Amino acid sequence: MYLQKMFSCSQLLARPNALQTFKRAASQGKMPLARAHGKSFAHRSDLRQAKRILVKLGSAVVTRGDECGLALGRLASIVEQVAMLQNQGREMMIVTSGAVAFGKQRLRHEILLSQSVRQALHSGQNQLKDMSLPVLEARACAAAGQSGLMALYEAMFTQYSTCTAQILVTNLDFHDDQKRRNLNSTLHELLRMNIVPIINTNDAVVPPPEPNSDLQGVNVISIKDNDSLAARLAVEMRADLLIALSDVEGLYDSPPGSDDAKLLDTFYPGDQHSITYGTKSRVGIGGMEAKVKAALWALQGGTSVVIANGTHPKVTGHVITDIVEGKKVGTFFSEVKPAGPTVEQQTEMARSAGRTLASLEPEQRSDIICALADLLTERKDEILSANKKDMEHAVSTGRLSPAMLKRLSLSSSKLNSLSIGLRQIAVSSQDSVGRVLRRTRVANNLELEQITVPIGVLLVIFESRPDCLPQVSALAIASGNALLLKGGKEAANTNRILHELAQEALSIHGVKDAIQLVSTREEVEDLCRLEKMIDLIIPRGSSQLVRDIQRAAKGIPVLGHSEGICHVYVDHEASVDKAIKIIRDSKCDYPAACNAMETLLVHRELLRSPLFDQIIDMLRTEHVKIHAGPKFASYLTFSPSEVKSLRTEYGDLECCIEVVDSMQEAVDHIHKYGSSHTDVIVTENEDTAEQFLQQLDSACVFWNASSRFADGYRFGLGAEVGISTARIHARGPVGLDGLLTTKWVLRGEGHTAADFSEQGSMTYLHENLPVAQVLPGRRTTS
Repeated sequence: MYLQKMFSCSQLLARPNALQTFKRAASQGKMPLARAHGKSFAHRSDLRQAKRILVKLGSAVVTRGDECGLALGRLASIVEQVAMLQNQGREMMIVTSGAVAFGKQRLRHEILLSQSVRQALHSGQNQLKDMSLPVLEARACAAAGQSGLMALYEAMFTQYSTCTAQILVTNLDFHDDQKRRNLNSTLHELLRMNIVPIINTNDAVVPPPEPNSDLQGVNVISIKDNDSLAARLAVEMRADLLIALSDVEGLYDSPPGSDDAKLLDTFYPGDQHSITYGTKSRVGIGGMEAKVKAALWALQGGTSVVIANGTHPKVTGHVITDIVEGKKVGTFFSEVKPAGPTVEQQTEMARSAGRTLASLEPEQRSDIICALADLLTERKDEILSANKKDMEHAVSTGRLSPAMLKRLSLSSSKLNSLSIGLRQIAVSSQDSVGRVLRRTRVANNLELEQITVPIGVLLVIFESRPDCLPQVSALAIASGNALLLKGGKEAANTNRILHELAQEALSIHGVKDAIQLVSTREEVEDLCRLEKMIDLIIPRGSSQLVRDIQRAAKGIPVLGHSEGICHVYVDHEASVDKAIKIIRDSKCDYPAACNAMETLLVHRELLRSPLFDQIIDMLRTEHVKIHAGPKFASYLTFSPSEVKSLRTEYGDLECCIEVVDSMQEAVDHIHKYGSSHTDVIVTENEDTAEQFLQQLDSACVFWNASSRFADGYRFGLGAEVGISTARIHARGPVGLDGLLTTKWVLRGEGHTAADFSEQGSMTYLHENLPVAQVLPGRRTTS
């Protein structure tokens, strides 16, 4: 085994050095080039640029819960991540604990084995485990465990063709200039040779820390634990990033576990006064206060720091790589404090104001929406000016397709239509929140009501379409929901002015903060992690965006559709004129829309008919590229290109044509290949149409009407917050009603459940009572 390890290391030494590998990857756009040290990263997303990374493994991460022995599973996951980053061309270093725990396990084992056989027999096997063991001195444990700890690391890293080197240091090594220069030189040489240095304090000989000598400046820090050691090494080696893993999620504003403790996503040097520290970890000699001091010291020296949990079984396997990818993990230390509130603070502000919004009278919410409708027309010049800037920037960069540019563009007529739609919502908001759906007299003087209430906090993520912002805002106001908006950066100027107008309208009744626009550098995936603060996510954009959000939002319900694979089935009893009009509109009116036709199903009897020829001629005239389904291709000698998949959403002037033998086969095809969005039948046979409408379980099913009717405005909803293909809650175009849920309210006079026991005198009546639209004084908030 030793020869195998030596051979692996010799192979690594023969390779080009890490710096050459890194530069080559950077030139190909795969990795960033080394940056000038001296200033830490300002934002999490910048951590992707980190080249030299130091990972500090706390005692609680490396050791088992019994503090005797190592947590091998966690350690293996960490080694895998470090090796992966090293093989990407980054320069990785590790500061590790664990020698004392490993040595304690080993010495205890040796002591038990050294017990005399007579003593063991006399004690009895059941009492052997309870034998008293001497108190083990930490330095002796460290001396006994260090070699085993390093052998374990070496064996693990060898599995990834990564070589390691051990370095033991003490505080004195940093106070002696020559020793410090030697250490610095050694570490740089190891990194140059693509070797991972594994550093630990030499606990076998380490002297006690000098009192009141640490954290006196950039050049002085007492190495009294591995937190301070990691900070000192990070600055000494000019590391870009220090990742400190412990047994807590990160830094809390008060001791973790307390009722009001909040995990801080980002921590700034000026915020120390707002932190209340708890007790230190179950193992190790540092605590969170020591970690924060060390982190701030490293930050002052130009190294970015993240403190995160390295013990959580669900995230240990990717915590380090997630941090390097800029994901919201743990607490990020930054010297740059944003001018505005964090997204967490925005969400809290929205929820608080949203509850007030829900308690307003219906007429007051209607007033707000009407005021927003007025502002859209009164301030249209300001809106269009901002939109012009976005359009000019989008055209100059060339990053948006023509369809996306069309979505981005606003006009006077569009704003007028928006204003009209908002007024429709204002009217429908009169009887939304607090509407009694059911009233039941359970028993004498005991009445039960089911009442509509807001869902809570909505997160709406939308691309390119700034007109979505006032539409969704109006729906949220009408339904009493708080709203968090995340728009695409391509519409940043337009979104900003529209959001200002929404808040201006909300200010009429003092609920300005109920709608928040996320303008920070938050990634969509980070927003999806706020499961304790957000109640529903609604994506408005490409199918890829929706799929990404559905994958990321593991703890928050998502209302949306993954794809818009809509079908139009032309029956053999279809009208020629209706079929041509419906197919043209469904495919050609707005091919990028999610309700556009993607697959045309044609009854087999129509293949040799004039109707089919007219359909083909019309599609060619409209410049629609045709793909042949497998069955359709088999009927033709010379056919269009055969489709690669029958589950394709083209989003352009393209479609698939497939042949079916009957209406039932069309239904089966749609069930197999469709996305449950919108599907159409064109036929003059009423019985055939009714069977199609009843059997198909898509969110929208139409008879002799274009698929483009699947739209909230066309449905008379005023606007839609999105289209849902989900099986629960709202389906199809989702308007005001889709943003409401219910709660049960029971009014009694001292009733108890015992009154209805088998021995009780009361009985259930379950008498249905008349339902009022909105009961005065009975509107409630979620």
